[in-house]
Amino acid sequence: MTVQILPAHEAIARLAEFDTVIDARSEDEFAEDRMPGAVNWPSLHNAERAEIGTLYKQVNPFEAKKRGAALVAANIARHISREVLDKPKGWKPLIYCWRGGKRSGSLSLILDQIGFRVHLLDGGYKAYRGEVLAQLPALAGRFQYRVVCGPTGSGKTRLLQALAAEGAQVIDLEALAHHRSSVLGLVPGQNQPSQKEFDNRVWQALRGFDPARPVFVESESKKVGNVAVPEALILAMRASACIHLELADEERVALLLEDYDWFVQQPEFFCERLSALTELRGREVVGGWQARVRAGHIPEVVRELLVQHYDPMYAASIRRNFAEWPQAQTVCAQNRSPEAMAAVARTLISA
Repeated sequence: MTVQILPAHEAIARLAEFDTVIDARSEDEFAEDRMPGAVNWPSLHNAERAEIGTLYKQVNPFEAKKRGAALVAANIARHISREVLDKPKGWKPLIYCWRGGKRSGSLSLILDQIGFRVHLLDGGYKAYRGEVLAQLPALAGRFQYRVVCGPTGSGKTRLLQALAAEGAQVIDLEALAHHRSSVLGLVPGQNQPSQKEFDNRVWQALRGFDPARPVFVESESKKVGNVAVPEALILAMRASACIHLELADEERVALLLEDYDWFVQQPEFFCERLSALTELRGREVVGGWQARVRAGHIPEVVRELLVQHYDPMYAASIRRNFAEWPQAQTVCAQNRSPEAMAAVARTLISA
């Protein structure tokens, strides 16, 4: 048999054909980003890769290649013993490393010699990443977006979830980014994806949509925490029809206390995050908020944050960035409950 070498665009188009997508890079490379559904079979583990790189620079390439070959052979043997012995003859893997070189080539050669139907990604992950970035602009421009706007705490994320539950096409950028988008939006215990992985997640989400149906998305800024929304998607969103979601102030406060319950449970974490507003609001104002948080007056502080800080900034940003905002369709949620949001979702879908 012969290893089939596929260019990135063809490998992507045929992803569903492969029984297993194998990433032969190190654990750290895999963690940063990977092809959809890939599993990690490192030809060189993190420490081994660093060792070989040091040998290459400080000794010479020949010694590095000898040591690397020994490590790669041992790792591939372990992968075969652990993962391959139960595979049928018709098993069809796609394999890649960083640039489609020695790490994936060695594994591909051995699996091919066994008799499996092996495919190798030409150019490796680097080529895949390039293809994702090349496809994103055209992909983002294929859809008609409906942008859910509304001040902080109005339930935009809950509405997106309700829309998805009702069968609408939804891209939740905050969920993909593991961040609630504001300076207070860091979710404890959740690390944000790398920029590469975030781009990948957006690309995967858009690939699954039907261009004949609208895509609902929240009115995000250019960055969600530390990751940037692809420029083509931001531009398309900002030129799209807007939905103005309204919710009573007391419901907004209650919603935020539910959705950001870690601030209630960890007042010092809340105070730490409030420090990020010092430059905008001043040391005296922020210090006052922090003192009241420590005294247990969190709902009152949340209300002031909304009225004094978030609402004016959000209103100015929406007017400045979303061209269709003056013609926005206004919808009012009766309250913050799932039932109320589901009712709004059904209204929007039927419109």
